[in-house]
Amino acid sequence: MLKVYLVVLDTLADWEIAYLTAELHSRRFFANPSMDFSLLKVGATNAEVRSMGGMTLVPDLSIDELRLEQDDLLLLPGSEIWDQPRVKPILEFARDALDQGHHVAAICGATVGLASVGALDARRHTSDDLGFLKQSCPKYRGETHYRKEPAVRGANLITATGLAPLEFSYEVLKMLKVWRPETAKAWYRLNKTRQSRWYDELLASMQPASTSADHTS
Repeated sequence: MLKVYLVVLDTLADWEIAYLTAELHSRRFFANPSMDFSLLKVGATNAEVRSMGGMTLVPDLSIDELRLEQDDLLLLPGSEIWDQPRVKPILEFARDALDQGHHVAAICGATVGLASVGALDARRHTSDDLGFLKQSCPKYRGETHYRKEPAVRGANLITATGLAPLEFSYEVLKMLKVWRPETAKAWYRLNKTRQSRWYDELLASMQPASTSADHTS
């Protein structure tokens, strides 16, 4: 079973993961909608939290209960509390998961959190601003690996600025491989350009591959 674990914290930035949660939960563009897949919420504890948009979220499990399997993904959205001691166990878990080869994706403030525990020192990444990253994390040593891009994907890490939820989602969906490549491309282009041709491409990408029948004369 493939699982995506969404970390939920107080002041979670709803919009940064809205594309992903909608598409993963609905499965509407999955290459195989019946595949064994789960989207689960992970909290620092089992207590409910409230997002920046006022949504109440109840974790399915706590970080202490989380065990990642090979293809699972740990998803870290932005929040105003990534610099607080109570979430450090989540950041340390994410850092160790990266070291073990697991997939991790972080956006906005979560990237600063990863930098604070050394998870970005030797990995290609981006964040909202390099200067702010260095100022917020005095022990950060990853400047040579920083890329001034909306979203950056490395071997098993995806990072993005808080202004790039679409690009972030696109990279995550490609990493998960739950969509056909042509579906992901059309979906991204449609949302990026709002051109109708990409809607047509998106619909076409969902059609079963045609097979040619043998004909005899």
